[in-house]
Amino acid sequence: MLTCIIRYHIDPTKKTQFESYARIWGQAIPRCGADLIGYFAPHEGSSTLAYGIYNIPSLAEYEAYRARLAADPLGRENYEFAQQERFILREDRTFLRLASAPHGGGA
Repeated sequence: MLTCIIRYHIDPTKKTQFESYARIWGQAIPRCGADLIGYFAPHEGSSTLAYGIYNIPSLAEYEAYRARLAADPLGRENYEFAQQERFILREDRTFLRLASAPHGGGA
């Protein structure tokens, strides 16, 4: 299992637009096959950093998921919304694999 962390640099004056964008992905991403952990908007500290986090089984599954998301009407609409509103200044994706499992237990 891979975890995709999307780091967004957003326009701090357009946080409301980012939050709308995040809510739409909350519907489209799970429907298209990724296990969405969530989208996170700035609250305290940085006013420009936001994150989207989801799990996907493999990079091959990621490619198929991205194709489904691009073909999804709600997904296309959300991409267009981001382009029109220009609240995303930069977007970076990182794929990580959990290295600390299993958690808990006694020593």
